[in-house]
Amino acid sequence: MTAVPVGTPGVPAAGVPLGTPKRRGLLARLVSTPQTAVAAALLVVVVVAVVAAPLIVPAPDAIDPNHAFAAPSLGHPFGTDELGRDLLSRMLYGGRYSLGIAGGATAIAMLLGVVWGFVAAESGGWAGELLMRAVDVVMAVPIVLFGLILVAAFGASATTLALIIGMLLSPGTARIARAAVLAELKSDYCLAAVAAGVPRARLLFGELLPNAGPVLIARASLVAADAVMIEASLSFLGLGIAPPAASWGTLLQQGYTNIFSSLAYVVCPGAVIFVAIWVFNTLGDRLQTILDPRSAR
Repeated sequence: MTAVPVGTPGVPAAGVPLGTPKRRGLLARLVSTPQTAVAAALLVVVVVAVVAAPLIVPAPDAIDPNHAFAAPSLGHPFGTDELGRDLLSRMLYGGRYSLGIAGGATAIAMLLGVVWGFVAAESGGWAGELLMRAVDVVMAVPIVLFGLILVAAFGASATTLALIIGMLLSPGTARIARAAVLAELKSDYCLAAVAAGVPRARLLFGELLPNAGPVLIARASLVAADAVMIEASLSFLGLGIAPPAASWGTLLQQGYTNIFSSLAYVVCPGAVIFVAIWVFNTLGDRLQTILDPRSAR
């Protein structure tokens, strides 16, 4: 029988079985289910609309008292507020604060939490236990209550809110990061690297951190969802972005006080907050499934 050389069109390379599907890219796998495709599309639409707000909606502080509490229409898709300001404009500009604070808080929480958890896992002994008991103490206090105290003490600017929310969410990230590192430290490749004399810092940040990446990426998505919720909660209680600026939580609070004058005033901000939290949670779950095969099993 005549041998067919490897590389001939229609013949698979050596070691590659027939019918092996080509590995798809991360984005294609991320949107491979209807739920995550909808979540990704909603995230893109919201982010693009928030960034391009000056190009697609009028100024959010344009007052028209003759059309106060106007019902949703073509001119005002979400209606107007008590001063006749377009609610769609205020929602898009408010999204800059809400998503900006959530993004900053997520970055801070992940940075502090990962360092905190890695140091606790690496230290071990009494030092590691002391760090983790500090996590327990911080997490024992409700986040919103802790946030109220800190915001009342340090102010409610966007930067301050991002710092406070990020620090409050970092203990939970530290606990997850520590658990991920401890699991990796027991793996065969880690034991082999230690036996081979690989420097500890290189092992920690060159091997353990990338392998713990799927868990941390999923945690980052959950932190973003939590940050949106906490910022909205603080704003609803009157300790958010100061007027005339407004975040989604501020608009929800103002709409609640005028719920009998305009139902859309409270429904629209609440719906957007709900959608943002759902999107972050859905994408985080899917990313963990894609990046960590063990979660799929």
